[in-house]
Amino acid sequence: MNQLSRLQFLPYLYRKVLAVKHIYTSFLLLSISVIVTVNLFAQDAGKQQKPMPYGAILNVVLPDIIMTDIITEVDIHVKVPPGETNLEGLHRVLINGQAEVLEFNNGHASTQLRFEGTTDLSIQIDNLDYHKNVTPIPLWLSILPPLIAILMALFFKEVYTALFIGILVGTFIIFFYRGQSFFEALFNGFFAVIDTYIIESMENKDHLSIIIFSMLIGGMVGIISKNGGMKGIVGILSKYASNARSGQLVTWLMGIMIFFDDYANTLVVGNTMRPVTDRLKISREKLAYIVDSTAAPVASIAFVTTWIGAELSYIQDGIKSIGLNETPYDVFLGSLQYSYYPILALIFIFFLVWKRRDFGPMYKAEMDARNNIKTSSINTGLEKQVSGLEDENLDANKIRWYNGLIPVAVVVAGTIVGLIITGLQAVGWDNTIAFSTNLANVIGNSNSFSALLWASLAGVSIAISLTVFQRILSLRKSIDALIGGFQTMLTAVVILILAWSIALITEHIHTAEFISGSLIKFQLSPYLVPALTFLLAALVSFSTGSSWGTMAILYPLMLPASWLICTESGMDYNTSMLIFHNVVSAVLAGSVLGDHCSPISDTTILSSLASSCNHIDHVRTQMPYALTVGGVGMLIGTIPAAYGIPAYILFPLNILVLFLIVHFVGKKLPKTYIS
Repeated sequence: MNQLSRLQFLPYLYRKVLAVKHIYTSFLLLSISVIVTVNLFAQDAGKQQKPMPYGAILNVVLPDIIMTDIITEVDIHVKVPPGETNLEGLHRVLINGQAEVLEFNNGHASTQLRFEGTTDLSIQIDNLDYHKNVTPIPLWLSILPPLIAILMALFFKEVYTALFIGILVGTFIIFFYRGQSFFEALFNGFFAVIDTYIIESMENKDHLSIIIFSMLIGGMVGIISKNGGMKGIVGILSKYASNARSGQLVTWLMGIMIFFDDYANTLVVGNTMRPVTDRLKISREKLAYIVDSTAAPVASIAFVTTWIGAELSYIQDGIKSIGLNETPYDVFLGSLQYSYYPILALIFIFFLVWKRRDFGPMYKAEMDARNNIKTSSINTGLEKQVSGLEDENLDANKIRWYNGLIPVAVVVAGTIVGLIITGLQAVGWDNTIAFSTNLANVIGNSNSFSALLWASLAGVSIAISLTVFQRILSLRKSIDALIGGFQTMLTAVVILILAWSIALITEHIHTAEFISGSLIKFQLSPYLVPALTFLLAALVSFSTGSSWGTMAILYPLMLPASWLICTESGMDYNTSMLIFHNVVSAVLAGSVLGDHCSPISDTTILSSLASSCNHIDHVRTQMPYALTVGGVGMLIGTIPAAYGIPAYILFPLNILVLFLIVHFVGKKLPKTYIS
């Protein structure tokens, strides 16, 4: 190699040495970084997964009721010996062999599990183990308590035993799947009916409010019956209700006028009109039907009612979950054009009354009433109590209509005032929005139970004051009349408590989830989703006896589901909104329909009570009418509307079909006049 070549090679060799040195240095630094990082993670993990102290105990708390395919909350508690520090922070837990990282707070953590069948539950934390064989209740069994109660009530026409047996079936199932023998489960379930479910249902503040309100209304009716006020009202109404048709029309109009609350509607209209309809030979079943089928339908679709707050709340949650740029009130207004059952139910009553026609069990009940035949449709025990409220020896000069009208008017006006006061306390008045929207917002956020209690107490106070100050009755006799009115409500209160208890059972064993989950599995066209929702809501409401409970369950389920089905089917925004509005209305309409058909519904029970009608006979005579309207509304309203046929075509068509049904299926009733 010559001198020049050696001089060129030295820089080349130098560069190679520098490159090797750079690679070696980089590798050394990387190795150090990895070692340090691993060491830090190991130290951190050591802090998180600290070995359990000697003597620590692993406790796992499972719910008393575990259903298949329902998410179950499981509480995990590591109890350490005195002097040791409770578990805090993240810890690795093995659950049935699957690793999970749970966050412990003061030794407690929770996780959610889903049991599909009998499972050997295994939970391991470090050296602590927990094992238990878990046998969940099959979800399909959840339908048995309400189903048995409903079937027994319909077949044996005795609602008390039916409801009690329904609750007992539920408690027996719960105890049996806790590992108890047949007789142990039956024994414990029998006593759990009263010490768990009846007591718990009565601990509910809203339930107690309804009981007290009902008793106060009954007491007020007892007073105005004794002081002659009810007779005075009957005399006034008799001028406008001279025959069976006009008597039923007055009842129908009163039901529509008291639109703001279904409970107040039922009790005020039923108790006020019962003496009038009795004189006109209108059956108690027909009175109960008119009262029941005007109360919830008009309260559910009016803009200013005790229902609107719950409806808007459910709609708000639904549109928020799917990110719609719509206000809940706009969605509610948009859904009214699809509210076929509530609107058609009101129109159907008018056709029956105006045409003087009935069909099915109602026709027989009406004919028996026209012919003065006392049937099982009249609750004879309650009949005697109610008739005993009136003072037959009262001086005719003391029979004054205003002694009855003023207390009733105080209840109606007081309820409205109470709704406004409690609503203003909750949300205030917003001067930046329209008056009607403001009023609806105030009423929707009001405390309806407080308003009803205030109004009923005011009505009782006014009734007693009018009676005593005019010297119609002494204070003692007025209080006796009040207590007598309380007694007439006892049977209804018992039924209400039993109905709430079975509703509590259905909530605990997830009856609604079984029904909704079973039906929603069917792969349907988006255009049939509203009809499916309507049927589902009717079935859940029928089984649970609660239209409000049905709305609370199905709105969060069906609103996001319907929107998802529409978008996945490639529908545009406007078509999807059409389906969405229809579904919003279908939940509401189906809930009311199922409520009308259910013998365990509280509003159906109150309608029977206020009309002094045998409860099962009320359900039996009302059901064919409710199913007729519901069937027509779904087939000629809900389904075609989903395909885009406008309401101005469908509503007249529905009305025409119902008119033809009344005309051709209904049988003519004889005219009756007050003699």
